Amino acid sequence: MRRVLLPLVLLCASLLLVASCGRSRADGGGDGRAPGAPTGITAQAGSATSVHVMWNAVTDSPGIRTYEVYQGTTKAAEVPGSEHMVDVVRLRPSTLYAFTVRARDTAGRLGPPGRAVRARTPARVAADRSAPTRPSSPAGRAVASRAVQLSWGASRDDRGVVSYDVDQGGVRIHSVGGNQTATVVTGLRPGTAYVFTIRARDAADNLSPASAPVRLTTPGTDDGRNTAPTGFTAGTHLSAGAYYVDLSWDPPRTDGVITEYQIRLDGTAATSLVWGGTPPTGRSSYSFYVGRNAGEQHRVRLRARLPDGTWGGWSAERTVTTGG
Repeated sequence: MRRVLLPLVLLCASLLLVASCGRSRADGGGDGRAPGAPTGITAQAGSATSVHVMWNAVTDSPGIRTYEVYQGTTKAAEVPGSEHMVDVVRLRPSTLYAFTVRARDTAGRLGPPGRAVRARTPARVAADRSAPTRPSSPAGRAVASRAVQLSWGASRDDRGVVSYDVDQGGVRIHSVGGNQTATVVTGLRPGTAYVFTIRARDAADNLSPASAPVRLTTPGTDDGRNTAPTGFTAGTHLSAGAYYVDLSWDPPRTDGVITEYQIRLDGTAATSLVWGGTPPTGRSSYSFYVGRNAGEQHRVRLRARLPDGTWGGWSAERTVTTGG
């Protein structure tokens, strides 16, 4: 009897060991490491009920799917991995909050939180319709091929300035606290001309007029080759007696989220596409009306407004024929 049991026990042990090893490899996936903790986290009150949280991209993991922003132990926001800032809203006035940020990779692994940062929302101001004054004497200089330093004179407000927004090309790309009159803006492109303006914001979300522009050019070269949408295709379809052009493309890879595209039809600007919510992180598509006549030929291409406020390169041009 013992001679039969011993081989069976060894066989079972061997099978358990193989199954255990197989599970370990499958569950871990790749090298089994979760993403690192985000660094450079800052938090600034944007109004009496909102805080603007920013952080640096996590680069020690090959693919970050999302960033999760926590208010204390509660997840307050989740943004795509290409985005590195968010406004946490619906907060209480006159309240101190602590925020942390964690990265989740494409395998679903959640990394550790970065250093906790704190921000206090100001008191709510009733019936405040008075905007801060325009920031004065803006100035700046390029400090690297991808960074500039900006400074300005403080704005005045009857209730106090809560934050300053830095705009480039009409797009907000950075925010700092109301007690700051200087900042360094990163994530720019080498060899690129920029036009920055600064606006002050109070606790009631009133915005000042924009400051005078600061025109700077970063050193280096950038031919824009990597800023154009790729995999661009175009076709047409007929719906209710009208023809539409159907576009599909892969967004350029950038350090930030892309929310706007410009579409050019037959050599002239045709329309702009602005995502109302969170834009897709993968392949995108869009259709627009071109007329009711069959057999018309059109040339079409598009470009993206990059996170630094500049326009990227144009996609390849495609030719389509309605009804073709």
